[in-house]
Amino acid sequence: LTTRQPRDCLEEFGPLAPRAACASLAGMVAKQVYYSGRVQGVGFRYATKQLATGFEVTGWVKNLPDGRVELLAMSQDAEELDAFLTELQENSGLASHIKEAEVRAVPPPADITGFTIQR
Repeated sequence: LTTRQPRDCLEEFGPLAPRAACASLAGMVAKQVYYSGRVQGVGFRYATKQLATGFEVTGWVKNLPDGRVELLAMSQDAEELDAFLTELQENSGLASHIKEAEVRAVPPPADITGFTIQR
């Protein structure tokens, strides 16, 4: 009996992926977002982390040297992830600071727990 591993898990770990790691990623969706505008020096990362506590999402947020902010967020529920991103980009106090958001789906990383600010 063989267990077929999710494609995103194989991309993350290769063909020798640990089964436990792949099982925890089953059904996960992840998005990477690059925010530009006045997004550094305004509490963007802290506010994003605080906002994440109200949603079933994990991930991280960090400043980039070019002035943008990078966000990686993931959830077992695609609608929950989209609701988090919508709240951040349209309804939160951060919305006025965002000039542009580049969003792309990415394979969910296996080593993320909670929601953190990376430095």
